[in-house]
Amino acid sequence: MGDVNPQKIGMSPVIQHLPFVQTLTNIIAVAIENKKLYRNAIQQAEIKKEVELARQVQSMLLPQHLPYSKNIKVVADYVPFSLIGGDYYDFIKLNNHEYIFCIADVSGKGISAALLMSNIQAALHTALEFTHNLKDIVIQINKRVIENAKGEKFVSLFIGKINLQSRQLTYINAGHNPPILWIDNQLLYLDKGTCLLGFLDQLPYIDVSILEYKKELYLFTYTDGLTDFLDLFNIQLKDITEFISKYQHKSIIDAKKNLLNWIKELQNHQYTLKDDLAILIIQTSV
Repeated sequence: MGDVNPQKIGMSPVIQHLPFVQTLTNIIAVAIENKKLYRNAIQQAEIKKEVELARQVQSMLLPQHLPYSKNIKVVADYVPFSLIGGDYYDFIKLNNHEYIFCIADVSGKGISAALLMSNIQAALHTALEFTHNLKDIVIQINKRVIENAKGEKFVSLFIGKINLQSRQLTYINAGHNPPILWIDNQLLYLDKGTCLLGFLDQLPYIDVSILEYKKELYLFTYTDGLTDFLDLFNIQLKDITEFISKYQHKSIIDAKKNLLNWIKELQNHQYTLKDDLAILIIQTSV
């Protein structure tokens, strides 16, 4: 009788072509998925490009040149947890003998923290056009944080003013990690001021401290990215103080360099930074 043709025994055409339909369906599904992946890749590339642009813009908000002369020397560095972050420092010359500086830390990380950081920078520079009074400046920055963060983010801030002529350091600490100060070889932790900014519309108190020095001042300020990381190794504030004090009468460039090298060495233990990290070191002498 010969071979039997399925078509001759009534097999449905749909069943006959089912393998082909399944193969075609799989090809279409793969093509759709590849198109989605391609679109996602383009979107990710665009996001990466925008974040890199934001990083460049943010870097321009930080001071591009810091004084380094016989009477005053300043060094700083910023290591964001990701490409952009919420730490901020500034150092602004008011006249030939006065400077205002600050270091701040916005709660959280990433783009939202960076945006609030840019608002703080703008608030500080705007306030300086009208006043050099630290109390008034802190009130204005707190107002700006309240307006922009809506109670969802907070800011710790340390702001100070150095007068080389009167040999005075004036400061307000708004909930920030206490900077370490050596003033004529006396060690102090600068913790007086007010609460975190962004909590209350009206700050309940603002203590303004004024310190005088005879010959020299050596100030180390930082954000909690430093202490949070060093906590992993049970390194306390007193250990940081001891490390920095080695450079009290030496180059603050070496102080910054060796501190960052110390952190890099610790990172070899498979630990990474938990938060943004910023440092600002100031040294004055008569």
